[in-house]
Amino acid sequence: MDNRRSFLKKSGLIIAASTFSFPHLLFAQNKKKLGVALVGLGYYSRDLLAPALQLTEHCELRGIVTGSPEKIPAWQEKYGIADKNVYNYQNMHEISENDDIDVVYVVVPNALHKKYTIIAAEAGKHVWCEKPMAPTVKDCEEMIAACEKNKVQLTIGYRMQHEPVTRKIISMAGSKPFGPIQKLKAEAGFYNSGGDGTHWKLHKELAGGAMFDMGVYPLNAVRYATQMEPFSVTARIENSRPELLKVDETTYFDLEFPGGIIANCKTSFAENINHLKVDCQSGWYELKPFQSYSGVGGRTSDGQILSPFKGNQQARQMDDDALAIKQRKAPLVPGKEGLKDIRVVEAIFESSHKGSKRILL
Repeated sequence: MDNRRSFLKKSGLIIAASTFSFPHLLFAQNKKKLGVALVGLGYYSRDLLAPALQLTEHCELRGIVTGSPEKIPAWQEKYGIADKNVYNYQNMHEISENDDIDVVYVVVPNALHKKYTIIAAEAGKHVWCEKPMAPTVKDCEEMIAACEKNKVQLTIGYRMQHEPVTRKIISMAGSKPFGPIQKLKAEAGFYNSGGDGTHWKLHKELAGGAMFDMGVYPLNAVRYATQMEPFSVTARIENSRPELLKVDETTYFDLEFPGGIIANCKTSFAENINHLKVDCQSGWYELKPFQSYSGVGGRTSDGQILSPFKGNQQARQMDDDALAIKQRKAPLVPGKEGLKDIRVVEAIFESSHKGSKRILL
């Protein structure tokens, strides 16, 4: 009860941004473990990130930021979070004064990523932001600028790029075991019944819809599988349930890469799909599923089996990102990587709105 009273009291504070003061950044690499604060305590934080932080070697859960005071007692009891490390969205800027927190992980609806990334950066904290980075290129650029200005790292939560089987697929772009890549197919989606009308995924103003939620998986996959950037996109959107879904339900998008490589991609809220296939000059390789919390696996045309990684994907991702901070090295998936995807996403929507016009990137 005291924690909730304290939360409500803090919620009433209104402090002008001009009055913020930030202590000198600690040398994070001298800390055994970096302290992480989760911003947003929904499903992904509750069921995946918080448990994964119990498995990490280089970082640990020390703080939370939430707009739901009723969640606080359970989180404090389960994870031993100190009262001084509990914040709400109105007083989150005060995290600048808290040396327990080194990293803020932004896990709120997509349309709010920019707001809380900038608050964290201006508080002098490194930022891990869930994918997709933000709804627009402009938002992404402002997030990058804020982090650069405040000399903190900005990392996007594309966990698959840290996952060992996916790392092998990425390496094949260079080793070319079956010759040059010729074409790719990537699909990701699930059946969204639309039953929970309050969920952010069903609201366009919160950057919901299949493309933002699931479409960045195949988009990012064909980029990392080729280690190239597309130069054009052609797309179309279909919606079989317009009375139920006010966001894009199914999006098809074809990307052209240098060397005549074509990627045929699809994302959907209408069916369960999860497949990446890379066709090469003298063979092929695939992951099915290519993104899954329980592990990804696949095979190659010469009979090799790509067995799923048995570890925790989120723990691996966060340890990699924590090490980058501690060692003062560039993160594996920096903000500029997230920006590249959103630049293509904007072109996908433009193409679909213009009758599948080919858009040069």
